[in-house]
Amino acid sequence: MAADIKVPTLGESVTTATIARWIRQVGEAVAADEPLVELETDKVTVEVNAPQAGVLAEISAPEGTEVEVGGLLGRIEAGTGAAAAPAAPTPEPTPLPPATGVRTPQAAPGPVARPGVSALPAAARLMEDRHVSGEGIAGTAKDGRISKGDVLEFLNKPAVQQAPPPVKPARTPDVREERVKMTRLRKTIAARLKDAQNSAAMLTTFNEVDMSAIMGLRAEYKDAFEKKHKGIRLGFNGFFVKAVCAAVQEFPAVNAEIDGDDIVYKHFVHMGIAVGGANGLVVPVIRDADQKSIAQIESEIAGFAKAAKDGTLKLEQLSGGTFSITNGGVYGSLMSTPILNPPQSAILGMHKIQERPVALNGQVVIRPMMYLAVSYDHRIIDGREAVSFLVRVKESLEDPRRLLLEI
Repeated sequence: MAADIKVPTLGESVTTATIARWIRQVGEAVAADEPLVELETDKVTVEVNAPQAGVLAEISAPEGTEVEVGGLLGRIEAGTGAAAAPAAPTPEPTPLPPATGVRTPQAAPGPVARPGVSALPAAARLMEDRHVSGEGIAGTAKDGRISKGDVLEFLNKPAVQQAPPPVKPARTPDVREERVKMTRLRKTIAARLKDAQNSAAMLTTFNEVDMSAIMGLRAEYKDAFEKKHKGIRLGFNGFFVKAVCAAVQEFPAVNAEIDGDDIVYKHFVHMGIAVGGANGLVVPVIRDADQKSIAQIESEIAGFAKAAKDGTLKLEQLSGGTFSITNGGVYGSLMSTPILNPPQSAILGMHKIQERPVALNGQVVIRPMMYLAVSYDHRIIDGREAVSFLVRVKESLEDPRRLLLEI
């Protein structure tokens, strides 16, 4: 019985994807729900799993092909394939000392894998763990690919010599450029940022905040906070999210968007938090951030950061934001003008905390200061509203008691 492999629903406003990589190849056995192919959308990379166990009989969309939701990717047929064929029992390889070169076995019958011949995933992992290359390994899988059994057989043969590591050829003077095709995510980021500049009347206003109160509060309670909330760390982002949520109640246009000739005011805050992912900047969303505690906010942000690093963010986590926060300070930025994340009308930029001399009660003192920036769409937000909004955020951060008292 055959089963079609189709492009799944990819999330809000995502209708197409590009085949990034086929994890399995035609003729290989697959288990039910095993990852088969990676799809790259304009937001995240998505794995498509096998609908049933069997053999990958056909690949309808090769790597690099653009496909639509519901489109056919390939077909699985019941049965067993090359990867599922029972292998002759092989002894476990004896532990090897840390290798500094490539292990070369005695001559073996069968086809010899040339440099560049691909290996099955399990074989590739084993070769990486054992510090061996594919050169000299007999590939017995389909199309001469190297299987795990081939690697094990290679490892258990006595070495006749220890070859030195290959010397990387010197870079010739005329090879000074490298051309790499842009990913869908990078192209989408570029297009959205340019669209934001072209469509919105974007302005940026600045202020600075004395972080002494937040830093003192954090230093005093971070251990107790982490203990009470089971390992959740008390950072700065939770305070900034709460400060923004409080300020948008007074200035709702900052949390609104333009839809044709209408202004849509949101009576909730879905807070986007910009994080650096494996393939570029992504903005996962904390739903109903205005209804959540600092502990809940910090927990979600930590989860987003890990998922972005691992490439496991889900599409539904990246849509529906009403306001965004970006922190260039983690990279050392002292000041910047953040770009809007359409259709949102404002974004808050955090920056590096730096000790600076400031005037306080007629005296010059040293304080940990941070520049804040709010970029906003002047079509919907007046300058007075943007400046006043940023002042409210500053006041809440410099005196966190205002957040508790809601003033």
